[in-house]
Amino acid sequence: MEQQYILECNNLSKLYGQKPALIDVNLKLCLGRIVGLLGPNGSGKTTLIKLANGLLTPTSGEILINGMKPGVETKKIVSFLPDCDFLAGWMTIERAIEYSRDFFSDFRTDAAKEMVARLGLDLKQKIRTLSKGNREKVSLILAMCREAKLYLLDEPIAGVDPATREYILETILANYAENSTVVISTHLIADVETILNDVLFIQNGRIDLYRSAEEIRETEHMSVDALFREVYKW
Repeated sequence: MEQQYILECNNLSKLYGQKPALIDVNLKLCLGRIVGLLGPNGSGKTTLIKLANGLLTPTSGEILINGMKPGVETKKIVSFLPDCDFLAGWMTIERAIEYSRDFFSDFRTDAAKEMVARLGLDLKQKIRTLSKGNREKVSLILAMCREAKLYLLDEPIAGVDPATREYILETILANYAENSTVVISTHLIADVETILNDVLFIQNGRIDLYRSAEEIRETEHMSVDALFREVYKW
């Protein structure tokens, strides 16, 4: 039987006007992996994530999610965490949970409330009263409490303190299913590489490397972070 990939790019290109963001990307991601999407600023990471989530359309080539073009059906199996605040400040945490429950049939309401309680937060607390770190945590809870097949996390640990980063990584590990894949876009490679199965280096819209983290450590005799610094040193 032909293998079904959760994410597949075939000669995928995306231009903004005349400026290329992705150029002839060919990529296949299997289920059951945590993948680090790593690259310098402006490398195409967010563009790739938005294409996978159906927020952008390709200029040429195609991107497939579980064998389908991004659309209504793929949104049922993709959980997306953007790199910016997306919750309305007037919402309470409880209302944000209800909002996610109403939109997504796979949302685990009880799990979300339990995680909020473990943080010591009040469900009646409004989003605008939360610290940046706690807003990040609530946003991540909403993303990870879905039973999705593909989780797309864009800079989930940017701008938060080390303790919050640790909580976020623990949350990712504890809540993604074995039959799903997590893609984490980040610049903070040293913080996330311990949970990565695979790493994908991207620069100027092109894939430079796609290998397992273990293979990199065994063959290159260096960490993923050290290899990244070596490849992209200026």
